Amino acid sequence: MSPVGIGIVVFLILLAVLLIVTNVKIVPQSRAYVVERLGAYRETWQTGIHLKIPFFERIARNVSLKEQVVDFPPQPVITKDNVTMQIDTVVFYQITDPKLYAYGVESPISAIENLSATTLRNIIGELELDHTLTSRDTINAKIRGILDEATDPWGIKVNRVELKNILPPQDIQNSMEKQMKAERDRRQAILQAEGTKRSQILVAEGEKEAAILKADAEKQAAILKAEAEKQAAILKADGEAQAIMAVQKAMADSLALLNEKAPNDQVIKLKALEAMQKVADGKATKIIIPSELQGFAGLASGIAETVKETK
Repeated sequence: MSPVGIGIVVFLILLAVLLIVTNVKIVPQSRAYVVERLGAYRETWQTGIHLKIPFFERIARNVSLKEQVVDFPPQPVITKDNVTMQIDTVVFYQITDPKLYAYGVESPISAIENLSATTLRNIIGELELDHTLTSRDTINAKIRGILDEATDPWGIKVNRVELKNILPPQDIQNSMEKQMKAERDRRQAILQAEGTKRSQILVAEGEKEAAILKADAEKQAAILKAEAEKQAAILKADGEAQAIMAVQKAMADSLALLNEKAPNDQVIKLKALEAMQKVADGKATKIIIPSELQGFAGLASGIAETVKETK
């Protein structure tokens, strides 16, 4: 083979290798390729290795199947009570049909933005300012439902729609801040009043408990004092009774001894006189002396006087 023929063969081989290398395509995970043949839709390549026919087929669209998020700029909207606000939205969407996404609408993201803006204006136009500020979840659900239905022909599924910021006019913001401050002050005053009330209740309950404890202590002290006085009186009575019993016993023993000694009348009268003297030592103001002891008493008095003079 001539050198020219060899060169042509080598060239053809290299050209074939180059065509194969450049037309073998590997579709990665979460991607899809929309393939056209001679300008018409041919098929959609999913994950894996594919061979493209050179010069006849081309990859028209490289589509991501992941969930995507787009943040739209603030849109002016007017509420039912004629308040103009700025609201920006965040849309989470996912491409479910690469073919419809490629051929359904010219600019899908721009279409979603315009559709979300008009839908937002329609929904907010039916709500007043206060309701708009407190109904984020309701507004999000309504916008998501409308966008999801409208984007089905485009091969797009809207998963979530979130209102990122709701900005009313500055004067309304100032009024809202004043209202919030007044509400906070009112709550603070209520909490302080409740705290003062609770404190007074606790003080009153403490004083009540202290008074009860003091009364119980005084009651117990009075009971103990009465018990002590009672025991003292009992002991005193027992002592006096024992003393009386001792005196009675001594007198009985003395009488018994006198009977044993057979005393005469003079001794008996003398003992009787001693007993009368003991009686006279008491608080009695009058003492009646028997007639048989009067003479003996006079004799005893005389003896006593004589003894005093002698001393």
